[in-house]
Amino acid sequence: MSTTIRAVADSRLPAPPTNHKAHAAATRTTAQDISLRQAALVAALALLVLAVLAPIANFGILHKLIVAGDAQTTAQNLAAAPGQFRIGIALFFLVAILDVVVAWGLYLFFQPVNRSLSLLAALFRVVYATMLGIALTNLLSALQLFGAADSLKAFGADRLQAQMMVLLGAFQSAWDLSLIIFGLHLFILGMLVFGSGKRLTRFLGILVIAAGVGYLVDGWGTLLVPNYSLTVGMYTFVGEALLILWLFWKAITGADASNQRHAEINE
Repeated sequence: MSTTIRAVADSRLPAPPTNHKAHAAATRTTAQDISLRQAALVAALALLVLAVLAPIANFGILHKLIVAGDAQTTAQNLAAAPGQFRIGIALFFLVAILDVVVAWGLYLFFQPVNRSLSLLAALFRVVYATMLGIALTNLLSALQLFGAADSLKAFGADRLQAQMMVLLGAFQSAWDLSLIIFGLHLFILGMLVFGSGKRLTRFLGILVIAAGVGYLVDGWGTLLVPNYSLTVGMYTFVGEALLILWLFWKAITGADASNQRHAEINE
């Protein structure tokens, strides 16, 4: 018994590393279950698919079926193509899901640059995706108005068409409001891009910040200015497109080394 106790007492635990940076790097390597390259690739792919689906849903489907200020024509379009309208809603819902995936990928990728800002940017994008998902319920409600024959008999076509336009307008208003949140996300994301490299990377960060400012101007303009008709975001979106290419480049050429240096500097 004494021999056993003495053996345990004499055993020594390995000394912790004296280099704080090496210890922190080892902790990150152990805790991280996805590499920075993989995070960049996930975010880039999700952004690319999102960039294709969103215009199809908005301009290819909704804008063709919904005629602003014309309830009768809009009602006829929805009644004639309910399946197409449902596809548009489904695509928008898929966009909202992809936004959450993008938020996750970007958070992992920029975490070594600045963990707090990366988390804040991800939260803003998740909030935006949530607001978009909630806004889509207005489109479903508008579509269901024409699927209920009892409602048509009870309230009449004119009243149902007016209610339909209110629901469609509510969707647009909620989406316009969510652009403010999306603009904040891009603004912070641009700061992260700016701080993750030099020269061209910093210029890209400025372009992403400009894209965020464009959405902020449009969002606040729609909220505060009656009959706001500017579309600043249509001219400042270049940073979003270049961001996708940059993330693909980082995924191919190797983002781990550059972001690792930022992580060591921040220690």
